[in-house]
Amino acid sequence: MENNNLFLNASCRALIIGSSGAIGGALVDNLKKTVGPKNVVTLSRTENGLDFMNPETISVCSRQQDGLFNLIVDATGALRIDNVGPEKSLSMVEYETMLAQFKVNTIGPALLIKNFMKFLPRKGKVVFATLSARVGSIEDNRLGGWISYRASKAGLNQIVKTASIEASRKNPHSVFLAIHPGTVLSKLTEPYLGNKSFVVPDEAAKNILRVIEQIDHSDTGGFFSFDGSKVPY
Repeated sequence: MENNNLFLNASCRALIIGSSGAIGGALVDNLKKTVGPKNVVTLSRTENGLDFMNPETISVCSRQQDGLFNLIVDATGALRIDNVGPEKSLSMVEYETMLAQFKVNTIGPALLIKNFMKFLPRKGKVVFATLSARVGSIEDNRLGGWISYRASKAGLNQIVKTASIEASRKNPHSVFLAIHPGTVLSKLTEPYLGNKSFVVPDEAAKNILRVIEQIDHSDTGGFFSFDGSKVPY
């Protein structure tokens, strides 16, 4: 029997941006089981030409949408761009590399929020979630390195926080949050796993959706880990 008290039920319409990626694809698969296939809309570079290096594609994709979404998940992001990985020290920082990281991990998601937050209803619980990374936490940075990626994700967290304030003025029950999905096995992370523990995309998706189900407006603007705990900015 359907539990209508759950946010993720048959009345919830969801948009997954970045659906061709490992986590995005797993989110789509899991949501189809909970809210139903007809209530899951996908958007990606592969299917729709969405490309953060070409910002006009973001507004084009937004104009192609029809109707409102109770849940929007931005599952985009990149650690390695144009075959260039994260820096080990400040001496390795290059202008073009850092700019690319910000285009993909900060500016792109900011433009997604700008163009897609209008599709969130103005009453009831609505969620806009974006994938961040724990290394974007300034307070939790104890190892250094990964300068461009860290900074781009820290910037993303600030954008989510700022968007949450603006969204609350239109819908006091809206929730904007950044989620650290953990270390997820994918083409993006495989070269950097080493001896680290990791989860497969399906498990990561289930964790993300569990966090989304449990949070409410009092958590809006927050940065959360996959286990539901808060991550310091």
